[in-house]
This record gives sequence, C-alpha cells and structure tokens, in this order.
Amino acid sequence: MFHQAPLFNCLANRASKTAGVLLMVAASLFSPLAMAQAADGPTANASDQAKSELQEIVVTGTRRALISVLDSPSPVDIIGSSALENHASGNFNDILREEVPSFNVNDNAISGTSTTERPAVLRGLSPDHVLVLVGGKRYHRAGNIGTFSGSITDGAQGPDLASLPMSAFKSIQVLRDGAGATYGADAIAGVINFIPDDSLGGFVSVKGGRTYKGDGANAELNAAYGLSLGSGGGFARFSLEYAGSGATDRSVPLSSFAADQAAGFGPSPHSPRMGDPRIWDNLKVFVNAAAPISEHATLYGFGGWSHRKTSSDFFDRDPLSNDGLFTFTDPAGNEAFLVGDLNPGVGGNCPGGFDPATGAVPNPIEANAPNSGALLRQALQNPKCFSFLSKFPGGYVPLFGSYASDVFGTGGIRGTLDNGLNYDFSFGAGQNSVTFNIKNSVNPSLGPQSPAQFGDLGTRSQFEQVANLDLTYPLDLRWSASPLTVAGGLEWHQEQFQVIAGQPEGFAVGPLAIQGFAPTQEAFTGFSPRDAGIFSRSNVAAYLDLSADVTKRLSLDEALREEHFSDVGNRVTWKSAALLHITSALAFRATYATGFHAPSPGEQHFRAIGDFISATGQHFSTGLLPTTSPVVQAVGGAPLRPETAHSISGGFVLDSHLLTATLDSYVIYVNSRLTTSDLFQLTDAQRAALIAEGVAEAQTISSFNFFTNSFSTKTYGTDLTARVPLEFISRGTTVFNLRGNFNFTKVTYAPLFTPGEARFTQTQYQIPKWHGITWVTHSEGNWQTTLRANYWGRYVECHVNNCALRIDAAPRVTLDLEAAYQLPHGLEVSAGVENFLNKFPTANPYGQFTGAAYPLVNPYGNDGGVYHARIRYNF
Repeated sequence: MFHQAPLFNCLANRASKTAGVLLMVAASLFSPLAMAQAADGPTANASDQAKSELQEIVVTGTRRALISVLDSPSPVDIIGSSALENHASGNFNDILREEVPSFNVNDNAISGTSTTERPAVLRGLSPDHVLVLVGGKRYHRAGNIGTFSGSITDGAQGPDLASLPMSAFKSIQVLRDGAGATYGADAIAGVINFIPDDSLGGFVSVKGGRTYKGDGANAELNAAYGLSLGSGGGFARFSLEYAGSGATDRSVPLSSFAADQAAGFGPSPHSPRMGDPRIWDNLKVFVNAAAPISEHATLYGFGGWSHRKTSSDFFDRDPLSNDGLFTFTDPAGNEAFLVGDLNPGVGGNCPGGFDPATGAVPNPIEANAPNSGALLRQALQNPKCFSFLSKFPGGYVPLFGSYASDVFGTGGIRGTLDNGLNYDFSFGAGQNSVTFNIKNSVNPSLGPQSPAQFGDLGTRSQFEQVANLDLTYPLDLRWSASPLTVAGGLEWHQEQFQVIAGQPEGFAVGPLAIQGFAPTQEAFTGFSPRDAGIFSRSNVAAYLDLSADVTKRLSLDEALREEHFSDVGNRVTWKSAALLHITSALAFRATYATGFHAPSPGEQHFRAIGDFISATGQHFSTGLLPTTSPVVQAVGGAPLRPETAHSISGGFVLDSHLLTATLDSYVIYVNSRLTTSDLFQLTDAQRAALIAEGVAEAQTISSFNFFTNSFSTKTYGTDLTARVPLEFISRGTTVFNLRGNFNFTKVTYAPLFTPGEARFTQTQYQIPKWHGITWVTHSEGNWQTTLRANYWGRYVECHVNNCALRIDAAPRVTLDLEAAYQLPHGLEVSAGVENFLNKFPTANPYGQFTGAAYPLVNPYGNDGGVYHARIRYNF
C-alpha cells in the first residue's frame, strides 16, 4: 500500500515512531527477564573458553530446553565473549567473517550506499536469506538497499549489524541451516542470534589501532555495568560504545590525468580514495534488564540506540569526458565541451554553446581538438557564457556521506503456569534510517547557482513492529526417552519503508537543463516529492513444533509454520530434523527444510541512479527503475514474487577426549531469486516516456535496469569445525581449532541475463569457493596468546559491476596474532596484529580507469596489516 505524504507529515510520522521506540527502550528498564548464563570471565584460559562454548545451552533453532551445541540436530556455531573482545575491529560484520567460515561480508570501497551499510551473506546466499535475532526476537531491516555491492547482494535489504554494540552481548549463536518453519520468512540460509549479556559487575575498555600504511587510525571506548534489581534475581545491564576510524586509501593514479594535463586542464584532483570510509560520531547504547514479578513470572526488556556518520569518495569527474557536466556528445559522436548560455537569445550565442532557435549546438568545441582549451577559455571570457570547468578546472571527486541512526526495543513477560505450560509474550519495534549528503559536487542544471554541498539529499527509513506469543509444554510419554516438547505460537509483523524528500537543489531541474546540463545532483540524485512516500505491509503467522528424544539414541524435531502476507498471500514452510547417536561419542544428524523470502516493500518500490564505468574506462550513468514503470514492463520486468527454497543437510558430530568435530554438508535450492537485471540501453522513445513519467534524470542516463527475481540457483557445500586440546604441550593449556567451508552456487535458470555473463556463469562471483580459519590458543599463568591463519580461495569480481572488466582474484592466506596479559586489580592489557604479513589482494588490472589498486568488492579487505592495542579494567 502506498500513501503520498507531504514532507511535514513524513517528518512528523517519523518523529512519532522514533519517540515510541525510545519509550519502549526506556520502558525496558522497568520490565525486565533474567537469563541463566553468566559471561565468560576475562581470565578464563583457552580450554575453559572452548569447553564453555561447546557446553553453552543452544537457544537458536530449537524450542527444547538444555540442549548443547553437540546435541543440536542442526549445526550451531557459538562465538563467546573472549572471541568478541580480541579483534582489531569493533564491527560485528568483520568478527563474524573471521569466526564463521560460511559467513561473508565484503569491504565495499566506493560502493555508494553499500559502503554505509555493508550487506552480509551466509552460505553464499543473499542478505535477505539470513534472519537476524536479538535475544531470540526478530531484528529489523536496514533503511538502505544495496545496488552497487556485487550482484549476489544487490537488491537485498538485510539488517545493519554495525548498529549493535559489541559490549552488549555475551555470545552470538549462528544456526547454519534453514529455519523458516521455526522463525518465519528470510531464514533460508540460517539464523544469527545475538545473546544479550546479563552478568553483574562491569568493565571499561579502550582500544586503538591503525594500518601498517599509517591510515585508518581508529579508537574505541567500550563500557558496561550490570547491577541487581531487588533480591529476587532481577538485574539491569547498561552498555555503551563510542568509536571512530579514519579513511584508508588504496588507490592508483588515473590514466586520464596525463590527457587532462596535456590539454591544459588542472590542477588535477587526486584519484578517488579507494578504501574504507571515514566513520565518526559512532555511538551505540544498549540496555538489558529483567525483574521477577512473582515466583513463576518475569518481566523483561532490552533495546538500543545508535548513530554514526560516514564519508567516502565517488569516482572522479574528468574534465574531458563527463556528459551533462563538463561535456556532451556532438552529432558526430565526439565529446565536446558543454558551454551554457546564461542569457540565451540575447546578444548572440556563446561560442560552442546552445542555439535556442534551432535547439542545437552549431559550433561545438571538441574536447580532444588541439586548440580546444584555448577555444573554451576564449568563450568563457564572455560573462554570459558558463562552464563548470571555470569552477573545477581539473575536474573533481565527490565526497559521499551519510548519517545512519537505529533505535529498537523489545519488552515482554515470560514464565510458567501451574500446569507446566511455559509462555513468552513480547512486543518489539525498531527503526533504521539513513540520510545522505554530498560534498564537492553540483546540480549541473542550476549552473553557477548550484551549491557545492548538499547537506540533505533525502532519507530512506525502515520501521518494523513485531508481537510474539510462544508456548511450550513438556508432555510426558511412556514410549519416549524424554518428554515431548510441544511448542506453538503466533506472530504479527508489520514493516514500513519510507522515503523522505531532501533539499530542493538536490532534485531540481534548473534553467540550463534545456541546454544539455544534467538535472538533479549529479553524483547521487536527491529524493524528490515524487520519490517520497510510505510503503507498508503486514503478515501474521502460526507455528507448531514437536521435539523429543524418541529413544536414548534418536532425537527428532518437526516444525510447521503458515504465514499470511498482506501483499503476497499465504506461505507454508516445514522442517524435519533428526540426530542419531551411533556411539556415545559419534552422532549423525540430518535436516530437510523449506523456506521463502517475500520481497520487502522497499525492494518492490525502489528507485536509484548509479555511476558505472565501461570496458574502455568511460563513465556513464544508469537508472534503477521500479517494476511498476511501463518502460521496465516493456522489456520483461514484472511485479516481484516471493523467493522459495528447500534445503537438505546431513553430517556427523564427534565428541571425544582427543577431538571434538562436526562435519555438515548441504544442498540449497532457491527459486525466483531477487537481484538486479542486466543493463538495457535507453532508447530515445524510452527516455521520452520516462521524462513524461516525471523521471527528470532520464535526460542523462544511458541505460537502465530493475529488480527481478527470475533466476534460480543450486548451492551446495560443506562446513567443518574441529577442536583438539594439545595435551602433549606440558606447560599451560593449548587448544587447536579449525573451521572451514566449501561453498559453490550453480545458476539453473536465468532468462533475463546475458548468456555467458560472469556473474551468472562464474559461480564464485564475489565469494570464494573455499574459506578456512585455523587458530591455536595457548594459556599459561596470566598470559594468553592466539595465532590465527585465514584462507580465502579464488573468486571473481566483475569490476564496478561490469563483467567486461573481470578480475580473477588469487587465493590468499593471512595471519593474525593476539596476546593478552592479566594484571592485578582487574586490569588486562592486550595487543595484536591482523594480517601481520601485510598481504594484499590481487592487483586490479583496470586501476587506470577507476583508481582502485585492488578489487572493490573484497571478501578480506584491502588495507593490509592492521595493529591494535587494548587496556581493560574489570570491576
């Protein structure tokens, strides 16, 4: 459902929702639930930490109580507090990438909005195919949708994991299996569940670091404190994180610089900074609290608020080739300088400029002609003649920025009735918003009246509400080795995607548009009232889950769920899982699951303009159009449909004194997958039709694409985890760990894409087929050290989303080293180096076109070695 809303009403609506969520967070302080587990202590040795993670109660993927990692019918990874602390990065995306081999998140240098909110994937599928929970409750999507992050993640609206503070959680449980019947839509590849910390006491931690090259300096303050509420076991724990990091630059000179200087233009700008964005004002707070209200009932609540600012470079704007800004294409097909007449038809035309009588440029000044610079300078001596080269004689590099904010809260009551029925009723709400800005750029059609900075180009926002009623009852059966856990429940979920218009200069069609100057802000088109609106939908669901130890050796888990969406109708999913103990140390487990993802309101109504580079290095703009456009429908676009999936997995669990290991293989079929289509060249008739629709940017775009879900895939792979205590080392405690993933995706159906295109025939586009992590941790006295090796296999990048610019990236091995020492009085110091051999990805053979020294979409980063140090005080 779509409602057009004036800007005032949109802002008022947003403010009221934000206030409501803030009240929910505040209310959670007074409606809080105690959880059973305490966080690992900072002085726990390697063996204790490893055993603690294996013995931790699994609350993800099962409704049964007191199930350990090794007794779970589905594979679950647990990342404990010690692993969360001992990383150079304070971002959950980077930590999960180094702890869960089938999890991938790229460093998206110069990738537009995907640099602000990085999309993450599990088992090679889409960000839309992994469900994120906080405290077992569905976490909301981000306000942004990636469109320049690589085709596997393009078009997906996943959550923003960077909004969550590290200090707020005692562990992360990652379910690597389909769980749609248990948790609902989106849980096709698996579930990531952030477990809030409920421990008493607190800590303060300060960490800082930088890259070997000297850039990317970062600092981070973490603090948390938990206190008792009354004598009944209630508590409240407060967490805070404040951080910032500088930009990194891994660029090479552009080949266009020499041509610019030879033509007399300059001084040339720097190459775009191809690296991590600058991030500042990165503040996150979180509250987790609980209070018993009777012997068998507890109120609970948790919630958080965060904001951060980012900035990164866009591609350079070259003075000799940038249509609609510095140049245009003349009738002979040559690049000519764009000269505006500020007073057309009065006193003659500008040399090289537009003739209003004929609607043409009678004497174009060709940009590559030997005397072009002199002719242009002569023309600009006339005060009524204008070119942006008078303001930017060497071109420029726009600086793209964003302000991301996130607020959410969940409160509820849970307990046990006299008859043994366990209940949990909760309500939560969350909102993620991103406001965009640009510095060092212009709206060409406004000519000399254009600002060079646009502080508000508009906002994209996602708001969600969810209510849950979960019931479980242990039913004693004579023939069963354990009680039959009967679980059932209801869920109501509403989501709303909102676009708020930005400042008028960002979307204005100025007086020079008729002379060929591009309308709207040229680097990132501002959102206009035409784009603004609220798109919403709701769904309700009911589920039934049965699980038990049928015999002492065999455990079964069956789940069934039906959901009704207001826009796509009914969907039914189910899952069957089994665990068979072959011996006391060896077990076999297997699952079959179905799932689906219903395209979000944001994905169904999304619109954007992007900047691309051709195989010859020429910049061009393209439009991402909604499927409701008649132009899109004429070339095969259609309303988006739900993605559907089914998966099969099987593997072994070994738990012995000498070795603890799991081996799980899987096959996942996904039909009607969502991504962006191929680019379609825009014809004159299509351009006229779009302009008639009110799409002013159609004047300057040369092609268009759209979201489509008409391709299908088969993904298969294997996960391996192993832990070996190295008891032959007599001093201290030493533990060896191994985690590995093989993942391969084959496209089985893709009618709307170019045959032979790398991103659909080369199945390792963007994501390595092999990824492995191995580390050895040694604890002795007050010391603990960890040596980690990371392996990333080959992968393919279609550079700047252009498969004519293919990069075959070679495998890489990086090494990390961490050391910590426990001082008296609760003090702990640690230091480490990630990638201490300073390894870099395969060199980019197209760097002269883009300025990027390495692939832009990189699964292990372009920064090289990074060192850090931390001091922590526990109290």
